[in-house]
Amino acid sequence: MAKLLLNLRNVPEDEADEVRAWLAESGMEFYETQPSPWGISSGGIWLREDADIVRGKEMMAQYQAGRRQRALAEQADARAEGRQETFSSLLRQRPLYVIGMLAAIVAIIVLTLGLPYLFLR
Repeated sequence: MAKLLLNLRNVPEDEADEVRAWLAESGMEFYETQPSPWGISSGGIWLREDADIVRGKEMMAQYQAGRRQRALAEQADARAEGRQETFSSLLRQRPLYVIGMLAAIVAIIVLTLGLPYLFLR
């Protein structure tokens, strides 16, 4: 019976491609299910053989640890070079978006705190 190796919800396409590539290189048989059109299921990468799940999960853990290290290194490089996204840089690039989001946050807080006060007096 097939076992789910990777749920594809919120997985970047490059990560899914890399997982597909190393699964093919390792000789493990796998197949992929597509996400539903309504967003109920997100699709996944499945291993056909139950015996491959232990090795697949070990390889996945190693891959994700390496990917994490690369992401941390990229973040450190961006911070050192001044390319890291900050609140002020986002405000300069997309002022209407930031102001709109801040207004929405304030509106939600006001409604959350104000409506019970008004209705429960």
